[in-house]
Amino acid sequence: MSHAAVQKTSDSHDEYHFALDQLRQRLNATLVGKSDVIELVLVCLLARGHLLFDDLPGLGKTTLAKAIANGIGAKFSRVQCTPDLLPADITGFNVFNQKDREFEFRPGPLFADILLTDEINRTTPRTQSALFEAMAERQVTIDSQSLPLSPSFFVIATQNPVESHGAYPLPEAQLDRFTMRLSIGYPDRAFEVLMLDRNIEGQAAGTSNASGEPAILPLAMLSELQHQVAAIAVHENLRGYLIDLCRVTRQHRDVPMGISPRGAITWMRCAQASAYLSGRRFVIPDDIQRVAPAVLSLRLSPFSEKPEAFVQKLLQAVPVPISP
Repeated sequence: MSHAAVQKTSDSHDEYHFALDQLRQRLNATLVGKSDVIELVLVCLLARGHLLFDDLPGLGKTTLAKAIANGIGAKFSRVQCTPDLLPADITGFNVFNQKDREFEFRPGPLFADILLTDEINRTTPRTQSALFEAMAERQVTIDSQSLPLSPSFFVIATQNPVESHGAYPLPEAQLDRFTMRLSIGYPDRAFEVLMLDRNIEGQAAGTSNASGEPAILPLAMLSELQHQVAAIAVHENLRGYLIDLCRVTRQHRDVPMGISPRGAITWMRCAQASAYLSGRRFVIPDDIQRVAPAVLSLRLSPFSEKPEAFVQKLLQAVPVPISP
């Protein structure tokens, strides 16, 4: 490769990292004091995954979802899940046009780049299943016709872990289609005071959000970043290490359903994204361990103990491979 080509590739790489860093800063400004959560959100985005927020109301989940959509210039749609919601309310449906004497398709909110499903466990299993194909294959079948979704299709779902009345627990098939489960939690006192200060300043200036700000990481650039992440090297020793960790969960007496092959692939993709965010072109054991709690917690329940505690025991049970 010529010197000019190498320089061009390096400049492009720097541009992507600069845009990614700007997006990180904007999201940290949106959700103050939660930089660890933001890093995992970026991991999920770069790994082309889907995100489940298992948290109480009012902690900034919707605000964060809108900030992500705004930051990447994505088409954003939102579904408020209720028991009477039907699959067609999400996917869309065909209607007969009397004028043209033919059926025409009316797309639902599923046909967006980012779909926020509020309180996903409030809707019935039948309606939840409308997301199965979309999340796994980025397409949806309606009246025997397969329709493609956005290549950047990203589901952000929320559920309240406290209220159980009128809720439908997510089945394992649905949980396994999510990449990770996160909990934002309450901010520290200092950050909560800062949040109030910013809210007062924003209201006084007549601007309470960043919806008018330009996109930082356009979808075309995000797609290229996702391709770069998929090309991050994972050494054979680390692939074996990851599979050994998964096999322990399948053989453990307290685990009703161990990590599936799809879960293993998801885990590896997140480790690749973690490596990329750390500025490396290869995965190290720390990447696999760093994303483990978020990736595994939704796949290792119910338990007699907290899934996070089990994940830590799991990581200690399998020897870390020696670097090649």
